[in-house]
Amino acid sequence: MDENASASNTDEIKETSKMSQCYENYVLVDVGANLTNKKYSRDLDSVVQRAKDAGVQKIMVTGAGIRSSKEALRLTRIYPGTLYSTAGVHPHDAKSWEDPDTLDELETIAANPECVAIGECGLDYNRDFSEPEAQRSVFHKQVELACRLNKPLIIHERGAQSDVIEVLNQYKDRLPPILVHSFIGTAEEAQIYLDQGYYLGITGYLCKDKSDSGVRQLLEGGQAPLDRLLVETDAPFMYPNTRASKLPPHVKDSLTERSLTFLQRYCTFQRNEPCALPAVVEMVAAFMRISPEEVALATAFNALKLFGLNQ
Repeated sequence: MDENASASNTDEIKETSKMSQCYENYVLVDVGANLTNKKYSRDLDSVVQRAKDAGVQKIMVTGAGIRSSKEALRLTRIYPGTLYSTAGVHPHDAKSWEDPDTLDELETIAANPECVAIGECGLDYNRDFSEPEAQRSVFHKQVELACRLNKPLIIHERGAQSDVIEVLNQYKDRLPPILVHSFIGTAEEAQIYLDQGYYLGITGYLCKDKSDSGVRQLLEGGQAPLDRLLVETDAPFMYPNTRASKLPPHVKDSLTERSLTFLQRYCTFQRNEPCALPAVVEMVAAFMRISPEEVALATAFNALKLFGLNQ
């Protein structure tokens, strides 16, 4: 064998070994990835394997309608013990809830043990895809379903916090645990949710949030207790753009070579992947000024406890 080729192979083996050792103590759980999205239709096996290689041991596949909820459940049977599903109708699609069989279909999907939560559901007043009245009606039905099945609720909320809380308070005595999915609001809004006992899902939005009163402040100010935080990629959305964003120097410096390799090699604005989760964990840790191992352990524990994810 050529000496140069031999040296090159040796370097590659060392690099692979180095990458495999990184995160060996992490237990990463992505509590929100839209793997039923058509962007993954050609290489889902590779996407799931990359997530595992990055240290993401479990992924919750989000259901946002009857079709995607059924597909998410189907994927759990293909990747047992790695993928888990949710079942819900997104507020954007509330207008499609006209068939009287919709609730029965949703309950049939949600009753499966691989389906670990109801949602994402909730209210979105930032866009007019569905009328607010229709959104509230559909939201009520799904909250009732979660209470009946005693499965956690995954809430989507944009510009509708007071109405979301008003709806949920009507079921206060029997509500299951609640995750506010992909939180992008202010620190003040976060505190309102935390005061209600809800969990917050943190994503790569950390790279986009440039306000002095948003998610970054929430983490830096110590307002967010680790026992109320979960991490998610919301793939293929919420790409953590560590290159273009104005992240503080100590946050950029906290990103390891391995997490950046997965992020920059396999993820884009058009298609984020669950393998981006280590970068999210490292950024959360840097903003909170604690170790990424601590964030990984706490958020994974929260996910396993909240959703009852089996080993």
